Amino acid sequence: MASVTGDMSRHDSRPWLVLVCLMLAVLIPAATYRLTQAAAMARLQDTAAVAAQTRALALDSLLDRQRAVAAVLAVDQQVVEALRSRALADVAVSAKLDLLRDETQSSVIYLLDAGGRAIAASNWDQPVSFVGHDYGFREYFREALASGTGQEYGLGTVSGRPGLYLAHDVRADGQTMGVIVVKVEFDALEAAWARDPAGTYVTDETGQVIISSQPQLRFQPLPPVPDGGLVQAPVRRTDWRLAVQVPTSAAGRVAALAAGTALLATLLAGVAAALISARLRRAARRTRAEAAYRADLERAVAARTSALSDEMRERQAAEQRLAQLQSDLVQANKLATLGQVTAGFAHEVNQPLATIRLLAENGAGMLQDKAPPVRENLDRIVGMTDRIGQITSELRSFSRKATGAVQAVSLRDAVEASMMLTASRRRASGMAFDLPPIPPNLCVRAEAVRLEQILVNLLTNAHDAQEGRPDPRIRIALDEGPAAIDLTISDNGPGISAEMAAQLFTPFATDKPQGLGLGLVISRDIARDFGGELDVLPPAEGRGAAFRLTLPRAA
Repeated sequence: MASVTGDMSRHDSRPWLVLVCLMLAVLIPAATYRLTQAAAMARLQDTAAVAAQTRALALDSLLDRQRAVAAVLAVDQQVVEALRSRALADVAVSAKLDLLRDETQSSVIYLLDAGGRAIAASNWDQPVSFVGHDYGFREYFREALASGTGQEYGLGTVSGRPGLYLAHDVRADGQTMGVIVVKVEFDALEAAWARDPAGTYVTDETGQVIISSQPQLRFQPLPPVPDGGLVQAPVRRTDWRLAVQVPTSAAGRVAALAAGTALLATLLAGVAAALISARLRRAARRTRAEAAYRADLERAVAARTSALSDEMRERQAAEQRLAQLQSDLVQANKLATLGQVTAGFAHEVNQPLATIRLLAENGAGMLQDKAPPVRENLDRIVGMTDRIGQITSELRSFSRKATGAVQAVSLRDAVEASMMLTASRRRASGMAFDLPPIPPNLCVRAEAVRLEQILVNLLTNAHDAQEGRPDPRIRIALDEGPAAIDLTISDNGPGISAEMAAQLFTPFATDKPQGLGLGLVISRDIARDFGGELDVLPPAEGRGAAFRLTLPRAA
């Protein structure tokens, strides 16, 4: 009966297998098509970008050559003399302009007097000669008179052919005598671009096409193209932009070919999977017939389950031992740090004790003499004893083992306690200390003893790093966020080497001769237990070391 039920479930699963195969046969070619099309479009856009830059440089070179022609003719003595004489149809100058036009491959070169009338032109001997025509109304003529140079793209009034007019003023004796004009037509350039199937367009500042591989688009807006189907490059010293159209249809053909290949591969994989599935079903039938093997397997599974249970219990015990060892390691590090501040504690206690003794002796002497200052000395003795009690209280609190309870802790109290524990070393070395104002109600999620452990570790490291330096200084910066508080502790020490920075939070890695290399590791673990972080930062002034302690903000 169980065998019949198993056969029915296997037959029921076959339609799902067919459905999955059909979904893969659709999804894989579709994904292949999109990825291949994107890659092909990227390659085509790169090619079009190179073509656009190359063609923009070629156009720029052509325009520079024609501008140079106008600039050279503007200082030609024969041109200046022709303007002085105002002789209409100066054949010698016209012949010279015709020779230059042929050498520079410009369309036409002509000379205008100060009123805009053409007195010489390279086409002087042709029916469409410009000589005698008035061009004072043209924009390029007015620009050249006003600023020395001018240019305008438009249709010729005589020839009716479009082109770019480049104008340059001709000056003599400090006065503008006239304007030399070079007209450039781009028929050859457009014919060269037309041999490329990708369309090439040059648009002016209004967005109209002025030069194109498709001349019928001239003086029309740029035709619409799909997204990513156009690559543009600027033309230097003009408001023009050269655009090259990306052949997106080629990317579609490549993507379709790749999708077809993926579909064929998916179908072949489906056939192979069907054959493998049939073989596996035959093997499964033989396996189900081996009842004895199944019984042995069940016994082996039961034995293995029992062994895993024992292993899990051993692992839990090991984890508990590890947690205890970590707690002991934290306490050991705190005691080691406590040893470092013992000298400071002795200094802080001995000075008040000496003062107490002196004042007590003075007080005794004054009592004998019944002098009035006795009360004042006794008050100072009380103040000194209070100070000793405060110092010993902070040391006892620091050496106490942490409870592990995370709660709201006053950040200012923790910083002040840590500063008191390290105050003697700071005063002994004349170390400057920059501490920002910390609001008394600013609290973080932490445990007071372990938070002081982190701060003492960081302050002690800052002290050690500046041992023997002429300008020791410790800076604490506070940055309040809505969810977290950043406390940055930096120093003026020699900084941290690249090798040490890479392994700074690795156990037993230290550059101190007497260090264990555990303080920063334990401090980071404590910060992470609070839900915060401890990391090293590059110092703002490019010197010393800087550590940032991030703690979650408490309500």
